[in-house]
Amino acid sequence: MGSKANVRVEGAITAMVTPFTESGELDIEGLKRNVEFQIANGISGLVPLGTTGESPTVSDEERETVIKAVVAAAAGRVSVIIGTGTNSTEHSIELSQQAEELGADAVLVVSPYYNKPTQEGLYRHFKAIAEAVSIPVIVYNIQGRTGVNIETATLARMAQVPNIIAVKEASGNLAQMMDVIDQLPKTFSVVSGDDNLTLPLMSLGGRGVISVVSNLIPGKVSGMCAAALKGDFAAARRLHYEMLPLFKAAFIETNPIPIKAAMNMAGMPAGPVRMPLCEMQPANADKLKAVLQKMGILKAAAATATV
Repeated sequence: MGSKANVRVEGAITAMVTPFTESGELDIEGLKRNVEFQIANGISGLVPLGTTGESPTVSDEERETVIKAVVAAAAGRVSVIIGTGTNSTEHSIELSQQAEELGADAVLVVSPYYNKPTQEGLYRHFKAIAEAVSIPVIVYNIQGRTGVNIETATLARMAQVPNIIAVKEASGNLAQMMDVIDQLPKTFSVVSGDDNLTLPLMSLGGRGVISVVSNLIPGKVSGMCAAALKGDFAAARRLHYEMLPLFKAAFIETNPIPIKAAMNMAGMPAGPVRMPLCEMQPANADKLKAVLQKMGILKAAAATATV
């Protein structure tokens, strides 16, 4: 287990897919292989059971299996941050306490979706969760999926709760992100929730990304974040533009449909998505495959498979 007092929310952290078998069961061996692949390629942390991990369709029993597998496979080498946010404060507390009991280093809590709480309601929700656990809490702001934006003043109040230490910003609003970095304590970490905005955000003082495409190319995403953290923006920019076609292709349909398709094309453990998500439309799958071929990802996967 990692040191909980020193969870650093910076660099490239992967929002992991949950691999399933063709019959729709958990693929735990595949999940362990993905953890090893991530760590071998320099990733700073792992986030199982977020949106990318199809958390809405993973049962509470399956969650326990996934958490135990990732914590054991990571073996303290990187932080394991579990997605535990729901639109019920009570259930989010239960899932956060479960994650802590099973050895997670931190939890990632999305703002409640569909029920559209007020800013005061949001503050109380996150405060209640943070006070129910002793591990750090990372706030996840993604208005496009939740219907509500966490305003900067509200986030500043949350940051006064001792173990709320960071925000995953996926509002898509760079002006808001600048305000957050400017107005919140320097110890509060702001990371991107959008792969294509990681470099712009880091150039403004953001600390990294909770990434989708790093499921497939963790080395490149890690390299870009490491370069940006060192202030080597020329190297970071080169990697950003190298990855940009994949950043775009990974979101031509709802995440995690494209990233799972890409991983399957590259021979990695991913498997199908669970309904109500469904496989990619053939035309979009062709576009994605063309990007992977152009980037040499499928060639590299084929070479690895024949070793």
